[in-house]
Amino acid sequence: MTCINEMLDKEQRQEAKDLERGLKNRHIQLIALGGAIGVGLFLGSAKAIKIAGPALILSFAIAGIAVFFTMRALGELLIHRPVAGSFTTYAEEYVGPWAGFFTGWNYWFLWVVVGMAELTAIGVYVHYWFPQIPQWIPALASLIILTSANLIAVKIFGEFEFWFALIKIVTIVGMILLGLSIIFFGITDLGPTASFSNLWSHGGFAPIGIVGAVMTLQIACFSYTGVELIGVTAGEAENPEKVLPQATNSVTYRILFFYIGALIIIMSLVPWNQISATGSPFVQVFDKIGIPAAGGIINFVVITAAASSCNSGIFSTGRMLYTLAQFRQAPAMFGKVNQRHVPATGILLSAACMLIGVVLNYLTPEDVFTYVTSVVTVAAVWTWAIIVWSHLNFRRAVREGKAQPVAYRLPWAPFSNWFVLLFLFVVTVTLGFDAETRIALYVAPVWFAILAICYRISAKRTQAMPD
Repeated sequence: MTCINEMLDKEQRQEAKDLERGLKNRHIQLIALGGAIGVGLFLGSAKAIKIAGPALILSFAIAGIAVFFTMRALGELLIHRPVAGSFTTYAEEYVGPWAGFFTGWNYWFLWVVVGMAELTAIGVYVHYWFPQIPQWIPALASLIILTSANLIAVKIFGEFEFWFALIKIVTIVGMILLGLSIIFFGITDLGPTASFSNLWSHGGFAPIGIVGAVMTLQIACFSYTGVELIGVTAGEAENPEKVLPQATNSVTYRILFFYIGALIIIMSLVPWNQISATGSPFVQVFDKIGIPAAGGIINFVVITAAASSCNSGIFSTGRMLYTLAQFRQAPAMFGKVNQRHVPATGILLSAACMLIGVVLNYLTPEDVFTYVTSVVTVAAVWTWAIIVWSHLNFRRAVREGKAQPVAYRLPWAPFSNWFVLLFLFVVTVTLGFDAETRIALYVAPVWFAILAICYRISAKRTQAMPD
């Protein structure tokens, strides 16, 4: 443990020299919100509504509880050690070097695949205006633009992402307020039929049964992926002891409000069985409202939402490769920053890997979204599980006097830790019941086997190196 602590202290000193603490509270909150509110809500919820009906709200509520506990556990660890490696560092310290290696590379893989999903969504949304344009062309153009944006200074990136993410947040709030006005005052073309009773009047609240709600847990889990980005920003946050607890609490509450509130309004304005499983339910609902160009405006917003989430993903992958390089678990070139204090090499590699998503959009445009979201869910399950596992061991170290306690704490631990682990186990099992999502269970063992081999090689190489 002493050796690991010395290595972690060295990493923290290196980060202080390399990375610029230029992210304010508002930047961190919007980066996390921008990463979490994206394709899962704006596109993936359409298929989920068809599977579960209004019971989808219950799925998102249960997943939201798991997210709350996970974020509080992460927040406690962040105050204990605010570094850019975040949960990778905690896995290294409180679970083992193998866990740090697996978590870092798994999270990098997660956001590369999320980037593919967001690029796919951009291609789908552009079809709303230009159905003749191949889906891969807007995906490629978006990747080039976002990669360029990520190569600037972190302070400028934070400002860029702040306004980028703010567009979709304002839109969701506006949609909720407009939806409430339609429901209560009967305005627009949807006024006569809009009602909260639509949540239970078309086959009941759970028309497919409780099975439908369970089967959509993995979509809810995918949708919330990105909220843990707060941890990745820790190494570049101003005054982390003050900023990180505030950001952790506010981001969690706001995401739950945005997701659950938006779903309630959408299925109250238009009955769930009238929403198509393809395309964005936001665009479909606003098209039915009858406001001129409303559908086009919302389509533009959901494009920016997907771009914002992908942008956050490119940011996080570069930082994760930087941290892995500090532990000698990735090539040393990823541990260097450019003159703007940005880990440019890691960003460029991640963007190059996201090109696979562009290729998939060219080869299988109809199926690529389901494939990538399923794979992301498995990667997200690992990340959240390692956070609560690391937190369990951190609390044990505190009780044994090996670590210092912090004031910001996870409530009801360790029961809340075990609740999250049980939830993640159920999500993993549900992936096997759908032929389309089952691919994730085929990919995951292969991916973790590759990681195990790479870890053995990395561990031997590190042992042979001088300190």
